[in-house]
Amino acid sequence: MPSIQGSTIIPCLRYRDAPAAIDWLCRAFGFQRHAVYPDEAGGIAHAQLNYGPGMIMLGSVRDDGFGQHLLHPDQTQGRETQCACVIVEDCRAHYAQATAAGAQIVDDYEEKDYGGAGYSCRDLEGHLWWFGSYDPWKDQGPGQ
Repeated sequence: MPSIQGSTIIPCLRYRDAPAAIDWLCRAFGFQRHAVYPDEAGGIAHAQLNYGPGMIMLGSVRDDGFGQHLLHPDQTQGRETQCACVIVEDCRAHYAQATAAGAQIVDDYEEKDYGGAGYSCRDLEGHLWWFGSYDPWKDQGPGQ
C-alpha cells in the first residue's frame, strides 16, 4: 500500500469551460483550488481542487491523449457511468449552498435508513455528483 496523504482515488473530469467550472465548483460545492495550470488556448491544462483530504482533478475538454477516452455529459444525454461521492459535514447546509448556486437537483436531500443524509445533483455542465454525511470509514457497524 502506498504511503500517501489524502486521497488515493481521485476522480477526473473534463469541462467545456473549465475556468468557469472551477469558479462554480468552489462557490457551489465548497472546493478549494490546490493547483490550476492554464493552457495556451485559454482553457485549463490541469487543475486540482480539494475538499478536505479529498481531491478532484479536471481540465478542458480535449480530443487528444487521455481526453480521447472521455465523453462529456452533453455527448451522452446526461447519462454517466460513475459519479463522485463526497462526504460533507453538514449535508443540509451543503444542499442549500449548491441549490442557491444553481445546481440541478437530481435526488432531493433525504435522511437515509443506513445513516446520514444525502442528495445528488448535476453541476453547471451536467456532471453527476452525490453529497452526503454518511461516512463509510466511521459508520461501520458490528460485522461489517
